[in-house]
Amino acid sequence: IMSFHQCGGNVGDVVNIPIPQWVRDVGTTDPDIFYTNRSGTRNIEYLTLGVDDQPLFHGRTAVQMYADYMASFRENMKKFLDAGTIVDIEVGLGPAGEMRYPSYPQSQGWVFPGIGEFICYDKYLEADFKAAAARAGHPEWELPDDAGEYNDTPEKTQFFKENGTYLTEKGKFFLSWYSNKLIKHGDKILDEANKVFLGCRVQLAIKISGIHWWYRVPNHAA
Repeated sequence: IMSFHQCGGNVGDVVNIPIPQWVRDVGTTDPDIFYTNRSGTRNIEYLTLGVDDQPLFHGRTAVQMYADYMASFRENMKKFLDAGTIVDIEVGLGPAGEMRYPSYPQSQGWVFPGIGEFICYDKYLEADFKAAAARAGHPEWELPDDAGEYNDTPEKTQFFKENGTYLTEKGKFFLSWYSNKLIKHGDKILDEANKVFLGCRVQLAIKISGIHWWYRVPNHAA
């Protein structure tokens, strides 16, 4: 398992293994390398996908660090790969290794069945959204300010309530941008994994979150 995330703070975690200190050291001067909610609380489980292509880590981008790790693994585990001892490699893509945002962290007070929060308020993702909105002809659009907090229900928020913001042009644009950023993040890292392990007799796997708890209510905005 290629773990590029912190262990700790999620369901079933009984140990705490943070991401490397030298990466966290970059965060002391630039805390926006971490996922951030609307109130400004940072989540240090995993680097924000906003820095995937930012050379902030001693000249390397986040994606380059992940690729270098995988390349080092292939080099150092060559005999096990060649022998077919290692048959499956799971590539980490986010918190708990899953391709998702850290939208419902127990370590920050979330409890089931809270809706969670959008986690895209670091300066890098915010700048990306503003640029995308400007290209779409709406430079005035901002990130959502009406989507509630971790433990709200959909109907308590302007964004998710029936006939809420999610149905507006701005809401649909944001949700498309938000989900596509995650898909592109997965694509970039899996592209690197495919290059690194090309020729190896291994299956590459990823973890994707299943359908979540608010999806089966009549309001599918959640």
